[in-house]
Amino acid sequence: MKTTALTTVHQELNAKMIAFAGYQMPVSYTGVNDEHHCVRNHVGIFDVSHMGEFLVEGDQALVLLQSVISNDVSKLTVGQAQYAYMPNDDGGIVDDLLVYRLKEDQYLLVVNASNIQKDWDWITSKNLVGANLINISENYSLLAVQGPKALATLQELTSIDLGNIAYYHFQVGTFADVDQVILSNTGYTGSGGFEIYCKNQYAKHIWESILKQGEQHHIQPIGLAARDTLRLEMGFCLYGNDIDDTTSPIAAGLGWVTKFTKAFTNHKTLKQQKEEKTYTEKLVGFELQDKGIPRHGYEILDKDANLIGRVTSGTQSPTLGKAIGMGYVNKEYTSIGTEIYIAVRKKKLKAIVVKRPFYNISK
Repeated sequence: MKTTALTTVHQELNAKMIAFAGYQMPVSYTGVNDEHHCVRNHVGIFDVSHMGEFLVEGDQALVLLQSVISNDVSKLTVGQAQYAYMPNDDGGIVDDLLVYRLKEDQYLLVVNASNIQKDWDWITSKNLVGANLINISENYSLLAVQGPKALATLQELTSIDLGNIAYYHFQVGTFADVDQVILSNTGYTGSGGFEIYCKNQYAKHIWESILKQGEQHHIQPIGLAARDTLRLEMGFCLYGNDIDDTTSPIAAGLGWVTKFTKAFTNHKTLKQQKEEKTYTEKLVGFELQDKGIPRHGYEILDKDANLIGRVTSGTQSPTLGKAIGMGYVNKEYTSIGTEIYIAVRKKKLKAIVVKRPFYNISK
């Protein structure tokens, strides 16, 4: 079982630890609902150092990335990031990821922990142009500081004007007296905040500095369980649940990061899917009308109990106070307001297809 640079810190905080993607990770500290509300109302700090990081460098870096990534990487300026995915040859998804342009000819890819080796093997196999690839996953830590008080918490620790870092942009500089830290206006919660990349040897110092500075804003450490409920309220896909090697990115609603201005893996098939809607099912959000909680793998039925799909993610939303979920259903059941039913044990619970995100920070 792998550990992060902060594993002993989590243990000292009496976190509940679980095995996740081959790592020993904190799933909760004080409880999922408490931690969830802390991020929505105040500020929370996550250790997500299990994520993988690859550097792609050299004058052929962009050529390689354009050929394997769905989004148009050429649109990135230095200091900007984008969300994307890597399609496979069979219509599915190798992984979803973030792409950062660090320098003119240097990019950082941030990939899911469970896919680090798979992604590395995939990109390496596609590197026919001689780009320089470096796997730095074992050397770097990643902290996420999320919530409405994240900016106020972090600003005291750096001279960088964090308020001037636009969404999906970043700066590299000194933070908590540590040089060469990446401060990125990104996150997975929908409540705003930053992600912080640093070398492992500085992770504990930065973690403790943020916790101390955030005391006045009621900061708490947050585990993976609340991270999941927060992302689900935003309707964000989770690899392994909502998307995987077999799911169509177009059917999953990822057409917005699929740019057909260039050639990339399996782009012809995906373009046909997007233009002609040749997929047979589509990912939708839904809210339960009956009491119960949808879970990954539960069947989705029509009013006559015919199988029409499957649940990919579900929970009792701490913010909304209702059960929500996502799942793939046959195309004719995807319109907003459509009644569907979730098979929970031997019961058939009514649900309504709704627009994502479930939670809107502006409301």
